[in-house]
Amino acid sequence: MDDGKEAAAAGISGGGGAAQTSLDRAHAAMIADLDDPARRAAFLEELAASGLFILLKEEARGGAIDPQLTEADGRRLVLAFDREERLAAFIREPAPNAALPGRMLVEMLAGRGIGILLNPGVAPSQWIIEPEAVDWLAGVLSSALPSAGEGRILRFLPPPPLAPELLARLDARLARAGGLARAAWLVGVAHEGGGEGALLVFVDPLAGSEAALARAIAESLAFSDVSDPALDVAFLESGDPRLEEIARHGLRIELPAVKHGAAERLTPPAVPPGSDPEKPPRLR
Repeated sequence: MDDGKEAAAAGISGGGGAAQTSLDRAHAAMIADLDDPARRAAFLEELAASGLFILLKEEARGGAIDPQLTEADGRRLVLAFDREERLAAFIREPAPNAALPGRMLVEMLAGRGIGILLNPGVAPSQWIIEPEAVDWLAGVLSSALPSAGEGRILRFLPPPPLAPELLARLDARLARAGGLARAAWLVGVAHEGGGEGALLVFVDPLAGSEAALARAIAESLAFSDVSDPALDVAFLESGDPRLEEIARHGLRIELPAVKHGAAERLTPPAVPPGSDPEKPPRLR
């Protein structure tokens, strides 16, 4: 993985909104020790989990988008911003743009020799994510598929110890899950065919949120550089009798309350074209 290099513009004051974002914090942690691969990976993980606004050459047509590119040191870069007001501060006038989850943008750019210029001139997290880093990140994301488990669960156990690094990643992902489920339980499991592992059980998930929750946990595992017991994901309704045994052995995780009357998303949805996650927008 090739770590990003700071963009050339100077005098960044955090314009386009003074509030610090999670991407700003991940960037600050990374640049505090650029030799730490875990911090570089954490920044790229946050990029993938964030919603990004990208400039387009023209309005999207026919399910395809044509991003506005810039060049730096011979590299082609897509202009991307993690807040709509930051994009507005950069362009200062209406311009075609699209909102995409970061993971979707990365998957679209992979293998094309195109990087990302993040928040140029409008935020402390201004940074160049080079094409090599985009390709690395796309590879990690493609490997982060939710586990189907090892077979029928024989019994529930106290949760096995998980590395602090993984727990921190899970905590950060679950902080985005307000309103997507009522609660979650971390519990150990013994499988019928032998072997033990860990299970994260979401209780009363919001209809249609299961895939997003499962993928978020799978990505946290993919970015973790530690060897932990297998961690699977399950979804149960509050009346399920198995929850009684899970509650006896497991650790309850309170999910954030819903803010402003609406559930927060793990990443914002793509806007048309690409509103259907099974048919994401394509590059022209």
